[in-house]
Amino acid sequence: MLELGVKTLLCYLLGSLIGSLIVGRLRGGVDIRKLGSGNPGGTNALRTQGWAFALWVIVIDAGKGWLAAAVVPDLPLFGPDPSIDRLWLAVACATAVVVGHVYPVWYGFRGGKGAATLVGVLLGLKPVALLPVLGVWLLVVMISGFVGLATMVATAAFPAYIAAVGIDPSLALVSFGCVMLVFVCYTHRANIERMRAGTENRAQRLWLLRKRS
Repeated sequence: MLELGVKTLLCYLLGSLIGSLIVGRLRGGVDIRKLGSGNPGGTNALRTQGWAFALWVIVIDAGKGWLAAAVVPDLPLFGPDPSIDRLWLAVACATAVVVGHVYPVWYGFRGGKGAATLVGVLLGLKPVALLPVLGVWLLVVMISGFVGLATMVATAAFPAYIAAVGIDPSLALVSFGCVMLVFVCYTHRANIERMRAGTENRAQRLWLLRKRS
């Protein structure tokens, strides 16, 4: 159990390193929590700072997700503990890094919504599932224009895909996907309220059903 505790804590601390705030500091102290929507995630970084800034944010946030799911579980720290299933350990580390991104101890527990980090996690846990997940995300954005809605639906697509294709073992991955779906919906609760109120921003360049003058 020591291995599980240490590696889970390590992944939480890794998740607490927020890409937009790291890049912002290197760019002369830019804090995107004070700009746009106030969210230190990739979407707000793109809208307020441009593609180059947002790209580095995504690389950092997705990269730490991949490290937590694919690298940290195999590090020779207090283990390997034979009583701990390796996939469940990876799932625990993956969960911790996403939670760390949303509630970072280094930044007053005010982080992003976890989408880019979750992409990195999926790449580390089950790369084959990333293609359908990203495909669903793109399809929903193109139909609705809502990035938040696309993220929630794409998150739901992960456990659905795992269960549908019968990946074995699937229990750990399906359980992780369901937990992440609930968590991502919670982190996007403000987006849900804005969609209900009709005030949510749309991705104009991808939204196929937008009105044209």
